Amino acid sequence: MAESSADAARFAEVFAAIAAGAVQRELDRELAHDAVGALKRSGFTALRVPVEHGGSGCSLPEFFALLVDLATADSNVAHLLRGHFAFVEILLLKPESEYRSGWLRAIANGAIVGNAASETTGNSLADIQTTLQATDDRLLLNGTKYYSTGTLYSSHVYVAAARGTERVTCVVPTDAPGVTMLDDWDGFGQRLTASGTTVFENVEVDPLTVANYSAGGASHLGAFFQLVLVSVAAGISAAVLADAVAFVQPRKRTYISANAAAPRDDPQVRAVIGELSALAFTGRALVGAAADALARATEPRASGAAPADRTALLDAAEIATYQAQVRVLDDALRAATLLFEVGGASATARPAALDRHWRNARTVASHNPAIYKYAQLGDWELNGVGPTAMWERLWAVGPTTPAASA
Repeated sequence: MAESSADAARFAEVFAAIAAGAVQRELDRELAHDAVGALKRSGFTALRVPVEHGGSGCSLPEFFALLVDLATADSNVAHLLRGHFAFVEILLLKPESEYRSGWLRAIANGAIVGNAASETTGNSLADIQTTLQATDDRLLLNGTKYYSTGTLYSSHVYVAAARGTERVTCVVPTDAPGVTMLDDWDGFGQRLTASGTTVFENVEVDPLTVANYSAGGASHLGAFFQLVLVSVAAGISAAVLADAVAFVQPRKRTYISANAAAPRDDPQVRAVIGELSALAFTGRALVGAAADALARATEPRASGAAPADRTALLDAAEIATYQAQVRVLDDALRAATLLFEVGGASATARPAALDRHWRNARTVASHNPAIYKYAQLGDWELNGVGPTAMWERLWAVGPTTPAASA
């Protein structure tokens, strides 16, 4: 995985401060506003913004390497920026325009964009009841979204809606009249991602921000969204290793049946730490491999490739992401369980909050269950059916009306 020493050093102090507060935030359920503020000031939230617009112009492999580092410090903070970084990717896919440049400059100056795509109504992501309607020369947004990850930390929110029979997206300020954001996410893990409800009541929308959901055709966005979660899981594995080492190194007490007087000298404890080390290494390596595939699918010569060739590159990138996902998520869960093999009941003490790793890994893994990814991988291997075809089916699905979903 490509990560320069300059990149790592640039953010080391910020990540260390975020890590230092992670346990207390978890215990107090304190939203990570200070952490997000520090990331904005450091330029982390503009990593993928081109240099000419005020960002760092990081490559995808560099970006995902740093995202794993941030997730190691606090998986909540890396996760809550998922929609924000995806919005930057959406901008990068657009042709040059003042709209695109304006948004990229705004993000370089600290704008954060949350996500409001999912709804609890309907049968799947393909179902949508939030509407965008023209009324008296105004576009008004109405609807309720759930899993609005990161929106409470954001200056704007990216919304999926139905405009007649067309599926569209738009962007609105989070402080616009009619926008209500609720911190009602009640999952047992990733509790500080602000993945709660956002309500839109006659919110006026700038027509310049409205785009067709499938504008531009097939892209790397599906794989990008997934690889963010895989990076979060890889960071959890790395954090488990760090916490296990920190727990064992000073520990004096051990079991009467132990093989050494000090836990750090016990070969069985060392074996557990060794496995945690391997799991953390594997997570980073697999994220790096998938990021490399994503970069190949998005580099300039790929964007100018024939449609069939571009689809093949996009399919290969998303397949690589799925292959990484099913392993890294499973490994994170194993690591979070193995952690408790290096200590007795004291490892379960609430002040250490070591249980957060399993809860966080399980929550991340539940976003897109591995059973479906395994099935898609099997369809790819057996029948050559790639993920791009699945996303095209989603684009073709019309909005779900209340009557149709009844």
